[in-house]
Amino acid sequence: MAKGYIRMKTDQDLFSSDVKDLANSVKKLATHVIKLGSLGFGSTFLEWLAAFAAIYLLILDRTNWKTNILTSLLIPYIFLSLPSLLFSILRGEIGKWIAFVAVVLRLFFPKHFPDWLELPGAFILLTVAAPSLLADTVRDSWVGVLICLAIAGYLLQEHIRASGGFRNSFTKANGLSNTIGIVLLFIYPVWALVLDVL
Repeated sequence: MAKGYIRMKTDQDLFSSDVKDLANSVKKLATHVIKLGSLGFGSTFLEWLAAFAAIYLLILDRTNWKTNILTSLLIPYIFLSLPSLLFSILRGEIGKWIAFVAVVLRLFFPKHFPDWLELPGAFILLTVAAPSLLADTVRDSWVGVLICLAIAGYLLQEHIRASGGFRNSFTKANGLSNTIGIVLLFIYPVWALVLDVL
């Protein structure tokens, strides 16, 4: 009789121990899901921010805020950092039609093709015509992130040189807006490298 009682108590202890382990596992799973979800959300948000910062710098360069920096480097930066949703849309039929219209306008109506459309047209052509190896593999790897980081570093260095020094790049009106745009270019690649290390 005593033997059965001890076995029953051991089963209850095992059951309560299992419930505690299950509760701890669920808490850890929730913590990890929240952590990874926030990292993914941060990464996606920073991709959007970096892409819009690059587009902002292209617009600034095409308006009266012209700079001496090599803004054509922003085209591969946008290609490598554009969020997957927009990239897949532009790589599909919509992008092919936009590229077709741009090429037809450039070939048959060169006098009516504005200069400010040169770089956006080049971006669309690059996006549509890029081989899958570049479009799928390099964009989603640390190589693409390093290229984005190198482009951002080069543009910042050239902007500081063109502004006449580090202080002038933050104090002049057009220097400050360009500096903010270029600094925003650093956020996505640095974050992506930190995520790769983790």
